[in-house]
Amino acid sequence: MAMDVTPYVKDGIELDQIAVNRVRVTGFHGVNQNERETGQLFYADVVAHVSTRAAAAHDDLTRTLNYSDVADRAAEVLAGDPANLIETVAEHIALAVLDMDGVHCVDVRVHKPQAPLHVEFGDVTVRIRRDLRTGGLWADKRIGSSAGMPDDPLSPGGMRPSADPFDARPAQPVGALLALGANLGDMATTLSNAVADLHRISGIQVTGASPLVQSTPVGGPAQPDYLNAVIRVQTALSARELLAACQGIEMVYGRDRTVPNGPRTLDIDLIDVDGLVGESEDLVLPHPRAHGRGFVLVPWAAFEPDAVLPGPGGGRVADLVAQVDTSGVQIIAQPQQADPVVEPEPVDVPEPVDVPEVEGAPSSATPQEGGAPLY
Repeated sequence: MAMDVTPYVKDGIELDQIAVNRVRVTGFHGVNQNERETGQLFYADVVAHVSTRAAAAHDDLTRTLNYSDVADRAAEVLAGDPANLIETVAEHIALAVLDMDGVHCVDVRVHKPQAPLHVEFGDVTVRIRRDLRTGGLWADKRIGSSAGMPDDPLSPGGMRPSADPFDARPAQPVGALLALGANLGDMATTLSNAVADLHRISGIQVTGASPLVQSTPVGGPAQPDYLNAVIRVQTALSARELLAACQGIEMVYGRDRTVPNGPRTLDIDLIDVDGLVGESEDLVLPHPRAHGRGFVLVPWAAFEPDAVLPGPGGGRVADLVAQVDTSGVQIIAQPQQADPVVEPEPVDVPEPVDVPEVEGAPSSATPQEGGAPLY
């Protein structure tokens, strides 16, 4: 019987599911000596939560999770080092699958139908869910080994990744500026829908948008012109959570990062988050090249001329735009005043331990309910 699982929502996006059911292997798990000596059948059901959009768009196996590899990892654990408990077996399978590229969450059910009980029964199962917060960040690379079994990161004293300023949520919602761009597909519709999608994420409130500009690509291979805009948001999220939310929206629209400076279905950059200045492996604030990018400064200056970009090279936006070459950038449309982001509602502050979620996944094909397209 297939395992029914609750959808997994990452940064406001409901992920797809790849399921492998009834992986059947003889294993030697159990607390009794005869179980360790003679072995018995174990089964595993695995559901990996991933995005399959890029793979479907390109019909390319390398852009998705190979279910054969999922089955192999589950089988290797089932047949691997003996464990006393099937709880341990399930944990090892979850960690092995979470270690695979593109997997954000995994549900595992382990069956022990030949368990040594003293009554008639149909099956004994253990079912768990693990995601990158509770499993993958602490996963041991040696599949089937208990040597690297992590402490429970949710328990007192459990292992947690080190914090930095980008992980700190503000005491009150703060302002942030995001830059959006696209040069593939129906670009204006993509930008409108992406703004609406961001607006629906708990902890993000879109409060205004710039004019839409057309810009000549900067660097990279030959490609079409871009449409660009910037938006102002109020957010109760940390800078890193806001980055993850933007990357989640990019993922929905099939963002491909394989070609440096290549064409993009959607690009969302954090330009400024409440004046925060800092640098880490995955995030630099303010955006280190924003002060020299006409496709950021032109729409921003038209929208908020007196805004200030902090950090090195920063300054008043109207002054910065006068210092850069804007010959390849032109305003082509104003945001429609009917858009729901014009009259913002109070920002919802998410619970401290929750990933930002919405009620259902945003659509990637049509404008969100509540107003007209932004452009």
